[in-house]
Amino acid sequence: MRTDQILTRLERVFARLDREPERPAHLQTPRMSRHRVVLLGSTLAFYLAIVVAVLTTSWLVRLDWQIMFFRPYEQWPQLHAFLDYLVVLGQRGPTAVMVAAWLGWRSWRQHTLRPLITLGVALLLLNVTVGAVKIGLGRLGPHYATEIGSAELFAGGDIFPSGHTANAVVTWGILAYLASTAVTRRVLSVVSAVVSLSVGATTVYLGTHWVSDVLLGWSAGLLILLALPWFEPLIARAEAYVFGLRDLMRRRAETGRIPAPIATALTPVLSAGGKWQLRLDADAPAEAAPAPTVTVVTAAVPATTAAAAATGGRSPAPRPAAHTTGRPHLIRSERTPVTPAGSRRPAHTERAAARGAAAARPVTGG
Repeated sequence: MRTDQILTRLERVFARLDREPERPAHLQTPRMSRHRVVLLGSTLAFYLAIVVAVLTTSWLVRLDWQIMFFRPYEQWPQLHAFLDYLVVLGQRGPTAVMVAAWLGWRSWRQHTLRPLITLGVALLLLNVTVGAVKIGLGRLGPHYATEIGSAELFAGGDIFPSGHTANAVVTWGILAYLASTAVTRRVLSVVSAVVSLSVGATTVYLGTHWVSDVLLGWSAGLLILLALPWFEPLIARAEAYVFGLRDLMRRRAETGRIPAPIATALTPVLSAGGKWQLRLDADAPAEAAPAPTVTVVTAAVPATTAAAAATGGRSPAPRPAAHTTGRPHLIRSERTPVTPAGSRRPAHTERAAARGAAAARPVTGG
């Protein structure tokens, strides 16, 4: 009984690895519902509140300095080695490669490019929005702070908001966004939330980010995930364009080729003019002779080869040269006999002179 259960599980795993015959019909794109709009508005308000709190050097900035002086990496040094690896889950390069590999397999299996295009759109929005705020505010990190109690803004830094945190929210949250079932979406939402919270807390532990950086990174990544349904029409048009371009390239590659059913019904025939032609058999099945026109390929062959093929392989007699005049060629029995006007022999002057001399001599005897 246990062996049967193991085989059944293995069969299920291999069945999941097989490609589906066509795109599943149950794949639905998320819509901008009222609940999502409310969450988007609340997150945006939280985002703006953090920015204002840092700009005004409020209690949030004081909390940043208190945690910075606390130095968590010195309080729990035994966690340092493990958290150095955990923070990699927020780096853009490794996470993008891992998630793109998974979504690429899903795209191949389900005959759709939506997962990969959605990931590309989300990462593009992440780079543009987070990068613009980083460069615009120019905040320095805890290790490069110069004035105690200051917000360290407009100092040429690029630490606010936290890129690791925002990238963790978007990269792992896109898996939950693209989930095909409600149960899978809830499970992946919890997993992505745990990963993004862990990455943000790790950056604070390592002293590479302020607390306010992490809070703004969480809200920045969540804003992108909540706003993705607005970009679904653009994603659908991009997918249709890519598939249309693929079909066009396939048609261009197949231009000039004879389809297989037609090629099986073609028979090479030697014409009277000494050329090989491809003839479509009249008794071929209906499916073997579709409507498209068949390009006839001809090739000139030597006259001796053509004649030998016509006589069954025997060597033919030499044929006269072809008639090259503009008049119609008639055989000998059809020609009208013509009597020559005179002798065709040339005149011989010496023989004529000898005859004249013999006639002038007198006849002797008698």
